[in-house]
Amino acid sequence: MPTDTGVVSSATRASAVERPGRRLEVMSFNLRYASTTPPNTWAERRPVTRELLRRARPHVIGSQEGLYDQVRDVAADLGPHYDWIGTGRAGGSRDEFETVYYDTRRLWPVAYDHYWLSDAPELIGSNTWGGGSIRMVTWVRFRDLRTDGELYVLNTHLDSVSQYARTRGAALIVERLGRLDRSLPLVVTGDFNVAAHKNPVHGTMLGAGLVDTWDAADRRSRAYATFHGYRPLVPDGDRIDWILVTPEVHVHEASINTFSLEGQFPSDHLPVQASLTL
Repeated sequence: MPTDTGVVSSATRASAVERPGRRLEVMSFNLRYASTTPPNTWAERRPVTRELLRRARPHVIGSQEGLYDQVRDVAADLGPHYDWIGTGRAGGSRDEFETVYYDTRRLWPVAYDHYWLSDAPELIGSNTWGGGSIRMVTWVRFRDLRTDGELYVLNTHLDSVSQYARTRGAALIVERLGRLDRSLPLVVTGDFNVAAHKNPVHGTMLGAGLVDTWDAADRRSRAYATFHGYRPLVPDGDRIDWILVTPEVHVHEASINTFSLEGQFPSDHLPVQASLTL
């Protein structure tokens, strides 16, 4: 298992002060990059994002598209009990991040790494499949401070232009899952840019032994298309943002969060959430 890039010392572990219960609250959220061009600038959207996250209080968030300053803004707005792991897809602080935020009262990272969805996964910024943008994965191995168990969280954002790039990207993710300790639960968050059950990418991920939390949940919210582009919401539309888990994870609830303030949505995507017992 590749851990050399990020092995986290327990010496700086935060104290485990957490609200009661064993459920793990997970969110996948495409933030929409921090535009300064009206309408829907980041300055307009940031207060709405802050309120959404403070109401939802997820233990872990896989976010997509955040730019460096925006990633830091979200971390500040989550508050002092949260931290994050990520890197720009062009390296360092450059370009968009696939950030994993986590509540340090509940989760502590013991290892993490990044790889790029290309023929050269270890090469920062590589893009060899004709995708419209560089695409990557950030994964973290966490210790659950409430249960003392461990789990993986893997966060990604597949290409928005090329089906070939999406297909190859999904196949690489599946291949790389074999390098993780498959005895541990796995949670996958991401914007996959294709509709669940309507594209081979979804089948590829499920074929790797993963379960779509929306399908597996005991309870679900009302369904909407998760990409709305700041237009009216579409009931029963395409879910292109997913949370996937290994089969031993119990999915109590899955939801699509439609929160807005005075008509302002936090992003052009709706966050998706899942309440899990590992």
